[in-house]
Amino acid sequence: MNAIEKIDLISSDSENLLIDYLTNRAVQEFCKINQYYTFDKQAHLILRSLYVNLFTNIKNRKSSIELIAEKHYDNLIKWLQETNSFAEKIYTSKGEVIESVACSEYSPDLQIEILQIDIIQLIEPVLDIGCGKQGNLVLFLRQNGIEAYGFDRFAYDNSALSNSDWFDYKFEKDNWGTIISNRGFSNHFQHHHYRNDGNFIDYAKKYMDILSSLKIGGNFHYTPDLPFVEQYLDKDKYQMTKRSIGNYEFKSTIIKTIKIMHDGTTTAHKQWRGL
Repeated sequence: MNAIEKIDLISSDSENLLIDYLTNRAVQEFCKINQYYTFDKQAHLILRSLYVNLFTNIKNRKSSIELIAEKHYDNLIKWLQETNSFAEKIYTSKGEVIESVACSEYSPDLQIEILQIDIIQLIEPVLDIGCGKQGNLVLFLRQNGIEAYGFDRFAYDNSALSNSDWFDYKFEKDNWGTIISNRGFSNHFQHHHYRNDGNFIDYAKKYMDILSSLKIGGNFHYTPDLPFVEQYLDKDKYQMTKRSIGNYEFKSTIIKTIKIMHDGTTTAHKQWRGL
C-alpha cells in the first residue's frame, strides 16, 4: 500500500519503464502457464494500454484499490480471450490455480541427441529457432567454435541471441547452413494444425520460408515431426530423414535441401554412389 500511496512521486520516465516492465512480465507469466499462447505486436500494445489505464485509475483515486484491481483483472481476461480464444475452451475452471502447459530448456547434450546433430559435420552458420531464454545449445556450439545464433521471444539479447517471434523474424533465402528447433516451431505448428481455430496456414507458409532460407546442402533439424506437411515436400528439392525417440509417438526429422544436377540426379545421390 505504501508504494501505491507514493505513486504520484514517480516521474513520467520511471512510470513508463515500470509499465513496460509489467507488460513484458505479464506476457512471460502467461507463456509460463501455456507455451502455446502467442501475442503479436498489436496484442502487446493493447496490453500496455491496460497497464497505462491501471496507473491512471490508481492515481485518480476515484475507486477503491480493490475495485481497480478487479477491473484490471477483468480487462486481462478479456484481452486474453481476444488474443488467444482457445484459452476460454481449455480453462473453464474459475479457480485461481490452473494446470500449466509450459516448456523447458533442455541441455545441449540432450538436444544434440534428439535432433540427430553431428557437430563435426554441422554446416555453418547455425540458427536455433526458439532457443530458450538461456540459449543453451547456441552457447555450447559457439564454445566449440561453431558460428551459431538463436532467437526466442524471451531470450537474453546479445550478439548471439535475439528477442523475436518466428513470425516476426525475417528468414533470408539461402542464408543458413543448419536450422534447429527442439520442441519449438514444429511443436506449435502441430498444435495449430489440430486446433479448429488454429493459425495453420501461416505456420505452413513460415515452414516453407524456413526451408527456403537454407543453403543447398543445408539441414533443418526439428522435433516433433510434421507428417501432415512433410508428405507434400518436393522430393526433387528436399531429402527427409526421420528417427524414433524412445517411447514417444513423435519422431525427430531432418530436412536436407538438395541440388538438382544437369543429368537429373541429385547431389545427395552422387555422394551416395561415390561419384
